[in-house]
Amino acid sequence: MPPVPFNTDAVLKEVREKMQKAVDYLDAELKGIRTGRATPGLVEHIRVEVYGSGQPLKNVAQISTPDARTIAIKPFDGSTLKDIERGIAASDLGVMPNSDGKTIRINLPPLTEERRKQLVAHVKSICEQQRVQLRNARRDYLKKVEAALAEKTVTEDARTKFDKQVNDLHKDMEKRIDDLFKKKSEEIMQI
Repeated sequence: MPPVPFNTDAVLKEVREKMQKAVDYLDAELKGIRTGRATPGLVEHIRVEVYGSGQPLKNVAQISTPDARTIAIKPFDGSTLKDIERGIAASDLGVMPNSDGKTIRINLPPLTEERRKQLVAHVKSICEQQRVQLRNARRDYLKKVEAALAEKTVTEDARTKFDKQVNDLHKDMEKRIDDLFKKKSEEIMQI
């Protein structure tokens, strides 16, 4: 029985999905990093213990930013106010929530220059982790093609074409990561 031909399109689709997941993860992580401006993304991921289970804050409250330094959180159910306050206080945000009984307000102090530099270094570290994920995805799928070449289920021309497609995809995804890093770094360093 002849070997099953190697489907480069299916493998390329897998590579694209894996690389896109790395970029999407990075984008979500960067939204939760403080930049000096108040944004709902800073708190929406905070886990809050309500109704006997952990929920993201965005599922249990309306989050808004009335000004550049304040985040306002209005629970959908008033009975969860104290639970939300506890969740915010326990988070790594490093601020204490203020409540008027109906709305929670978080006042963000300005970032120091030293803290801004630390945040940029942290962002750089997260970006590098995702670059490693991209390289791992490229390496894993190029190994599959090499194995297929050894089994003679793919031609040398198809392999060369596939290598170019994967490398082009890798460059595109790395550019996206670089763009996200540059944008976030500028936001952090902006006074």
